[in-house]
Amino acid sequence: MAGMADGNIPGATDELRFSVLGPVRAWRGGKALPPGSPQQRALLAALLLREGRTATAGELIDALWGDDPPSQALAAVRTYASRLRKVLTAGVLVSESGGYALRTRPDALDLSVAQELASDAEKSRAAGNRSQARSLINKSLGLWDGEALASVPGPYADTQRTRLDEWRLQLTETRLDLDLELGCHAESVSELTALTAAHPLRERLRELLMLALYRSGRQAEALAVYADTRRLLAEELGVDPRPELAQLQQRILQADAELARPVEDSAPASSIRRPAQLPATVPDFTGRLSFVRELGWRLAGAKDSVMVVSALAGIGGVGKTTLAVHVAHEARPHFPDGQLYVDLQGTGGRAAEPETVLGSFLRALGIPDSAIPDSLDDRSALYRSTLDGRRILVLLDNARDAAQIRPLLPGMEGCAALVTSRVRMVDLAGAHLIDLDVMSPEEALRLFTRIVGEERVTSEREAALDVVAACGFLPLAIRIAASRLAARPTWTVSVLAAKLADEWRRLDELQAGDLAVKATFELGYGALEPAQARAFRLLGLADGPDLSLAAAAAILDLPLHDTEDVLESLVDTSLVESAAPGRYRYHDLVRLYARACAERDEPFPSERASALSRLLDFYLATTARVYAIERPCDSLVDHLEPTSYEGLSFTDRQSALDWLYTEANCLLACAQQASGSGQLRRAVDLLWAAKDLAESGANSKQYESAALSALEAARATGDQRAEGRARTTLTNVYLVAGRYGEADEEARQATLLARAAGDPSPVPWADNDRGIIAFIQGRYEEGESYLLRAIEASRADGNRPREASALCNLSRLQLSLGRTAEAIALAQQGIDIYDNIGLTLRLANARYALGVALTQAGRHGEALDQLSEALSSFGKNRQRLWEGSALFRMAEAHLAAWRPAHAAQHAEQALVYGCIGGDRIRASVLTVLGRALEALGQSDRARVCWYEALGLYEECGAPEAADVRALLTLKAA
Repeated sequence: MAGMADGNIPGATDELRFSVLGPVRAWRGGKALPPGSPQQRALLAALLLREGRTATAGELIDALWGDDPPSQALAAVRTYASRLRKVLTAGVLVSESGGYALRTRPDALDLSVAQELASDAEKSRAAGNRSQARSLINKSLGLWDGEALASVPGPYADTQRTRLDEWRLQLTETRLDLDLELGCHAESVSELTALTAAHPLRERLRELLMLALYRSGRQAEALAVYADTRRLLAEELGVDPRPELAQLQQRILQADAELARPVEDSAPASSIRRPAQLPATVPDFTGRLSFVRELGWRLAGAKDSVMVVSALAGIGGVGKTTLAVHVAHEARPHFPDGQLYVDLQGTGGRAAEPETVLGSFLRALGIPDSAIPDSLDDRSALYRSTLDGRRILVLLDNARDAAQIRPLLPGMEGCAALVTSRVRMVDLAGAHLIDLDVMSPEEALRLFTRIVGEERVTSEREAALDVVAACGFLPLAIRIAASRLAARPTWTVSVLAAKLADEWRRLDELQAGDLAVKATFELGYGALEPAQARAFRLLGLADGPDLSLAAAAAILDLPLHDTEDVLESLVDTSLVESAAPGRYRYHDLVRLYARACAERDEPFPSERASALSRLLDFYLATTARVYAIERPCDSLVDHLEPTSYEGLSFTDRQSALDWLYTEANCLLACAQQASGSGQLRRAVDLLWAAKDLAESGANSKQYESAALSALEAARATGDQRAEGRARTTLTNVYLVAGRYGEADEEARQATLLARAAGDPSPVPWADNDRGIIAFIQGRYEEGESYLLRAIEASRADGNRPREASALCNLSRLQLSLGRTAEAIALAQQGIDIYDNIGLTLRLANARYALGVALTQAGRHGEALDQLSEALSSFGKNRQRLWEGSALFRMAEAHLAAWRPAHAAQHAEQALVYGCIGGDRIRASVLTVLGRALEALGQSDRARVCWYEALGLYEECGAPEAADVRALLTLKAA
């Protein structure tokens, strides 16, 4: 039925189909039938809505003309019926009992299908399946194609149109209610804002809006909605809000924790998303019985406790994770609402950030990305609220310290946390601490036997005891040694014991703490073939969470298939893990050991540097190709440091973007690592070529960290060229974040350094950026000078995309000076350049600039067309912050066209996405939202928005603060 809107029904047969949820239309198969005159359509609608029942001639006359029928009404009805018979299939329109009826299949009418979907949704909701209920309601609502019975005349059509519109609104309310129950509160605010504007007296919509705002952390606005509603009802109807609305206001005032729950307590268990993230337990788990019983008892009692936290500590390889995972699996029946797991990477140089982990946990618990707040405190609060009333086990593996895990603790009755760490969590209040030591000789022998096999061990028990003793009774070492023996059926246990004895002679003095772990890895490493050992050593040198097959091939300087063979063989030895198809990673301790082996055993020490150099070349060459695909004719790639190792090639833009964002963490880690290893210039150029990562919003923090490392290294070595380019990358970081003073200073120094180093490339970039900053800060003449210089330099360099960028920025500046015609012409020049060279993402930036200019020119329809195209392109290119910026400008255009409801809706969406420019632009969005709400009569909520905007403007020292103060003063008067 959805295909009715365009006259085609995919997969349709020759059967008749009809629609009334929009214009009244009919199809035979995929072919639209002639609609006939308005009265003929009114007759068809009246018969369709009777669902096969006969309508008498008198009823049809009343339906078409009411109390004022024409003198020949009966003849007219017969004429319309005759015409319908000629159009419809024979036998469909029948005459009986002095009237007419339609004989069709129940699913031939879109309204019947919509009603069936809504009924199924109601059943799913009653059964606790909220997600399915929401999906079914969305399908039902999707059958509408504008106003029901559009342009159909007659009193009957008027009555039915009102009924269907009301039912559609009720369905929308139900779907929004389900959205809030499922945690989609942030993304619901924009739609609810528009609906309350369209239906200002509908209290249920106001109630849902208050709840959505409250759950989005906007308590003051939620209360302002109530104040606006109370005033409106008093003025329009002379009544108070209904009790439910008043009760909700009181609960918000009291910060009722129940309101923060995305899902109602009464929801059946089937409606709750249950994460099951525990890693697989090992089938040969052995020993630790006392710990298993102790931890199991504590976890079983979590139901009646505020929160159970058990922290396991011990040296690397002692089996903390294995024990915790085993215990967690056994405790699963006590935590029916799910289990969460994360490796916090606490022993590495880049421990997991709590806010990143919380984002992952919240998504696993069913919270959509748009509803996840930015700050650590807000994420932690939402995490605890989401867990309230649920019984969840959280396994926090490999923690760095207590500070890292505190925000990750559930803190709710019925929940529990298991923590593993190499340090004792003595500063973790209320935690049950367990110090895990090596295995007893008996446990160690049982583990060895279960892996190797009873028959081989029984005949050489003494040799087996020698092996586990040589392993220091560490479970990880025992597992490696036993795996090597199990893979070599010709070896006896005595052969393995003799090998261990020989190697321990070299490590006699290294028998304590982590050094025992190093000795155990000698078992696996010493048995590797030369090619395997080389790969093991060199691959461990790279920072980053994992390695792709192509990146590993660059490090090893081997073909892909040879690299895959050696990596898979290392996976078989348990020295390397397969993170996903085509991706590999080291356990943190194994990585440290691999690096020690590289320092000790690499026959040519320069090969270590060469391996990392090839990796850097690989990333730089491949990223440059992504940049060239994204920005054809941009000469930046011609000014990057040359590379000697070939990168990847791409056949299309999408695969290039996929690679860039998949490799983002590894690429940025490589740049940061290379900054301190004599490969600074290529590291800086890698960051410059990957500048899209700074603007995406997803990798901004890591990008900034890598850029700061590069800057520090450049200053330490006195490399002016590298420092100038590093400052160019930081300028972009600070511009995106709205830190304009810092951005201007970085661009100023980048210019000075580039000129001193004889490196002209960064200068036009810096001029372009300083032009943007100057016009934002109101220094228009200075900004124009910078941008004209950037245009001239770009033309001299033949860099058409950079020229177009500067033209579009100059357009924005001219607009600030009131030169609207010039602004439009400049933006159009930018579009023409981008069009000619086939740029999509940067063409979106130009359309954005033109849309802003057209808005100021009063050409609102054209402005919205340009901004809509820009929005679509930003979305396809994963530029979420630019999407938010486009939504903000669309809100401005709608407000200028006096469409405040649409303006408020787009401004709300911009707040969810975030914008280029940080808090200052957020303040601008709030100001526009406040103006739209004021126009809609929601003055209390508007003032809340303006007060928040004022605070942000004042923090930034922005001159717009004066305008907002004036707004607040004017409205208070």
